[in-house]
Amino acid sequence: MNFSSWPALLVVDVEGNGANPPDLVEVAALPLRDGRPDTSTAGAWLTKPRRPVTPFAAGVHGLTNQVLDGQPGWEEIADAVHALLGTAWIAAHNAHVDYRVLSAHLPKWQPAGVIDTLRLAKATYPELSKYSLDDLIAHVQPDLTQAPAQRHRATFDAFAAAQLLLAMARHYDTWDQLVAAAVPPGLPGAPKPVEDPTLW
Repeated sequence: MNFSSWPALLVVDVEGNGANPPDLVEVAALPLRDGRPDTSTAGAWLTKPRRPVTPFAAGVHGLTNQVLDGQPGWEEIADAVHALLGTAWIAAHNAHVDYRVLSAHLPKWQPAGVIDTLRLAKATYPELSKYSLDDLIAHVQPDLTQAPAQRHRATFDAFAAAQLLLAMARHYDTWDQLVAAAVPPGLPGAPKPVEDPTLW
């Protein structure tokens, strides 16, 4: 895989307050450049949700209402998040979720495409029985020594997903092959189905 041929891409992860639909409490966006995470230009934001964080959500990511008290509201950071994302491709684990939540919070944002590392993992490692981020970390064993924070925080999960994406990409010869395996139908960047020339 020639990583220099990749378009602009950021690995993203979001954490929510546990409500449905969720309010965001943390967003991370980590650019990939030449086959490496570029932490020097990454973005990470904490934001105080409009509705309180549920005890279950706080138990997962550790971002309690007390931790988030005094953090900016979403409207204060939305422009900065949108500016970093731009029109680049994004990648995320179970990307439907991150794409849907970010789109709801950034109605004018439209990425060039959406890579789902969960879908890619199922294509790359069909022998596995489970495909959670933890299961894939255990299988691939990427180097996470430079990962910030801890598991279930957006910065850590984005870094882990980035390392998994880079490891899986080495199983594909071209960007187009990767896209064919990794972009869910109906999301931006999905390959268009080949039309049957025999049909009227």
